[in-house]
Amino acid sequence: MALRDLTAAQQLAALAAGETTSLELVDAHLAAVDADPVQAFLAVDADGARARAREIDALPERPPLGGVPIAIKDALSTRDIVTTSGSRMLEGFRPVYTATCVDRLEAAGAIVLGKTNMDEFAMGSSTENSAYQNTLNPWDHERVPGGSSGGSAASVAERQVPWSLGSDTGGSIRQPASLCGIVGMKPTYGAISRYGLIAFASSLDQVGPFARTVEDAALLLRHMVGRDPMDSTSLDWPGEITVPTATDLAGVRVGVVDELMGEGVEPGVRAAVEASLGVMEDLGATVVPVSLPSALSGLATYYVIAPAECSSNLARFDGIRYGHPIPADNLLDQYELTRGELFGPEVKRRIMLGTFALASGYYDQYYGRAQRLRTLIVREFAEAFSGVDLLASPTSPTVAFPLGDRTADPYAMYMADVCTIPVSLAGLPAISLPCGLADGLPVGLQLAGPAFSENRLLDAAHAVEGALAFDTRPPGLMT
Repeated sequence: MALRDLTAAQQLAALAAGETTSLELVDAHLAAVDADPVQAFLAVDADGARARAREIDALPERPPLGGVPIAIKDALSTRDIVTTSGSRMLEGFRPVYTATCVDRLEAAGAIVLGKTNMDEFAMGSSTENSAYQNTLNPWDHERVPGGSSGGSAASVAERQVPWSLGSDTGGSIRQPASLCGIVGMKPTYGAISRYGLIAFASSLDQVGPFARTVEDAALLLRHMVGRDPMDSTSLDWPGEITVPTATDLAGVRVGVVDELMGEGVEPGVRAAVEASLGVMEDLGATVVPVSLPSALSGLATYYVIAPAECSSNLARFDGIRYGHPIPADNLLDQYELTRGELFGPEVKRRIMLGTFALASGYYDQYYGRAQRLRTLIVREFAEAFSGVDLLASPTSPTVAFPLGDRTADPYAMYMADVCTIPVSLAGLPAISLPCGLADGLPVGLQLAGPAFSENRLLDAAHAVEGALAFDTRPPGLMT
């Protein structure tokens, strides 16, 4: 088996057994990155990765993550490595510090190979809003990988890296994980420091892992969680993230969200999810229907709150504090030219939506009402979890759609996150794992739990993963 085909856990075992070195792993994955048939990467730090691999190989004892390569979404700051957040506004920007979560992984022995493509400022569901290139779905190069973390998802599915980091605001880890046939997890809000994450919507943004297995996702997650003095919203983590070992679901009650299994869900997606629910019952779970009446209002709620927050967060990108100034006769014209020319259409759309929602005459009508509905969604989740341990639904209502299919229809694009957004609004953890195929393309099963239930989620997902035995290799990698 080629080195790049090994999971992260298998690479760690090979390193421990002396069967390979970190430098050999880095070289094997860099060769795959250099080919990059899916256009997943925006920047590659080959020299830095090789230098770090040599350092780790020379240590008397390997760190926990052993020198295994990783890719980082371009929204996370990396010292001296170009970080653009997929925007021309930050073209060529090299941060002077590294995001806390990336810093913690590097301290644990992970080696950053480079930065992955994304929708500009994390605004999108297909990675087609990147200012630089379209990333292709490894299962079908004519289709999108999902977004906004499409580059990170595609890089793992294509086996350019065994794992990667993304950020999830309304589903930007889980949805591309579903479309690319891999595992993606959004932890409890505040579990991982956002220091160094270029902000989109601060009350929703959360960093999380992509991997080919649930075990790998847990191995990565355990080194990122915990309080960070640089992020006042970060939380002390109770206990630790454990490596999942469960092989059954005895005693687990799973609620199937009625509102997320109905209209708008493709028949093939529904069939694959229902089949996986049957597998969960075979593993000992009790599967019952659950209603979240406000879940379908989550989309409208999100697209008031998130644009309002982005309107505020992106005010700093004016060509003076951040960005490249476009000269004009006066300061106001310079602001308008800089923001008008360097922001893409979707970013400008959301800034305008958010600014309107926050305007004095409309604040209560839109933003205030959305926040009240968000509170109702939180309460409905709490009520649901009083009777079940986990909630299940499709991750995405569809399989990967063709490139260009929704670029002219923002509402159709926004609907791609209809199943993931309610969990984000509630700040709860959720994981997507591949559960089957529809029309030859991967389908994702989303499992969500109460705050701090990551270990239970990982165990349940591990048991389901083992029973389903989904082959994560895209057709082009099957030999």
